[in-house]
Amino acid sequence: MRRIGSLFTAALAALLMTGCALSGGQPEPNAGVASAHPMATEAGLKVLENGGNAVDAAVATAAALGVVEPYSSGIGGGGFWVIRQADGGATVIDAREEAPGDAHPGLYLNEKGDVREGKPSLNGALAAGIPGQPAAFDHMASEYGQLPLARSLAPAIRLAREGFPVDERYRNLAEFRLEVMRVYPGTRDLFLEDGGVPEKGHEIRQPALARTLENLAEEGRAGFYQGPVAEQLVEDAREAGGIWTMEDLAGYELIERDPVRIDYGNATLLTAPAPSSGGMALTQLFGMLEQRPVPEDADRVTRVHWLAEMMRRAYRDRAVHMGDPAYTDIPRERLSDPAYLRTLASSINPQRATPSADLGGPGTDGHHTTHLSVMDAEGNIVSATLSINYPFGSGVTSEGTGVVLNNEMDDFSIQPGHANAWGLVGGEANQVEAGKRPLSSMSPLIIRSPERITALGAPGGSRIITMNFLAALDVLDGRPPETVVSRSRFHHQYEPDRIEHEPDTFSKAEKQALRAMGHELHDVDRTYGNMQLIQRDRSSGIARGAADPRGIGRAGLIQLPVASE
Repeated sequence: MRRIGSLFTAALAALLMTGCALSGGQPEPNAGVASAHPMATEAGLKVLENGGNAVDAAVATAAALGVVEPYSSGIGGGGFWVIRQADGGATVIDAREEAPGDAHPGLYLNEKGDVREGKPSLNGALAAGIPGQPAAFDHMASEYGQLPLARSLAPAIRLAREGFPVDERYRNLAEFRLEVMRVYPGTRDLFLEDGGVPEKGHEIRQPALARTLENLAEEGRAGFYQGPVAEQLVEDAREAGGIWTMEDLAGYELIERDPVRIDYGNATLLTAPAPSSGGMALTQLFGMLEQRPVPEDADRVTRVHWLAEMMRRAYRDRAVHMGDPAYTDIPRERLSDPAYLRTLASSINPQRATPSADLGGPGTDGHHTTHLSVMDAEGNIVSATLSINYPFGSGVTSEGTGVVLNNEMDDFSIQPGHANAWGLVGGEANQVEAGKRPLSSMSPLIIRSPERITALGAPGGSRIITMNFLAALDVLDGRPPETVVSRSRFHHQYEPDRIEHEPDTFSKAEKQALRAMGHELHDVDRTYGNMQLIQRDRSSGIARGAADPRGIGRAGLIQLPVASE
């Protein structure tokens, strides 16, 4: 289906809102946008009000996020989009970055086979994969949107040209990446002030990015992957030590995939398949829960132990088996087979933690993404997790185009058993290869139960999957959106062998009890994640939403007319 639903004009929406106000009634929202930045949420809401559907609003929101959150996402990155149409059809847009054509398994290794100094998979243009976000915008607008791409990109173009004020979140992440940001003039001159972190309120204007977005709006994907913009991108990337070519950009292919469908009780969850590892990991987590539920009389310590042990086992399989399905034979049927999951769950000792080393695997010596959720009045839903990987990506900004280059190449296993920036390990299934897509933890979720339908997701690197897992359990338990996005979080990823948790997640007595069971605990000394959630009650049609209080995001809700066919 090429278009989703039929929608009314902005004038009719405004008339309806006015009519409700004059009659003295408070209109109940039936549509909404939740994103990590208020300006991006407003961009999405405006597109909904002006006749766009959920896909148009998602494109507008994502494009705006790429402008006002240059530390998290942008057209120099990629991501995964889960779309559920009002008629029940669903698809996943895989806009994951690809390794350049000159990439190879030894790209980041020295002549001795050791990882090179200077973190070349993290800092500098050699860390950048070929972006997928522009292709996603063009494809989604033409295949699933109601409006021309130019209408959906207009808010982002305006924000890039007119600017946005620096806030504390921007300042904190710029401080974190200050050293590498100072190295590259395109980044230093655009996102810093006199070589330092800008003061709060300082205006960031991105005229070159505005022109690049205008090219994309006018010419579609060809305006980015071919012609002057592509030539400038290649020139700037190679000058900064990268290996991009014009052929790499022209050859990028966006992929539509069938979503991973997880049936759990009377609910159905939709999420992204490989090269996202989230779909398989969540399949295993919910499968283990079905095969061996947490005891009904379990106290909090027992519940945390049970769930952490399931996380440990799912992440072990992630490390061993997961990669780009075009390059790696992933044993999907075996990994999701109920008998195998029953065996995994049965290996959990109710009283004692299982050392990760006892599970086998590749072994090891040893913030920053964004999410948006959108629903329109017709019942179309988009849940999207987007990234340039680390704060401000590779640290390189193409001066001629204003595009911040990602550092998603660090999501490959650059050496078997070597941990990436998020502490994740991997093996040959996720090694660097030309044209390959690195494994990802991005796992946007849509959850449909008899009572409600929910779109949610979060950034957070390796912790994304466990955040979404815990949040999904809360949604299925009927907890309100505000509670779901704000609850404290814990995480286990197999290696390093420990339960990571936010401050104040556990009481002193709970920590003692978990340690007595053999768990090592690691307080990450800060909160993490930035969950965005939109939900609709299926009986009343009323929409609710919540933005994570850890961030500065906003969930905006509006009432729109429902079109008749």
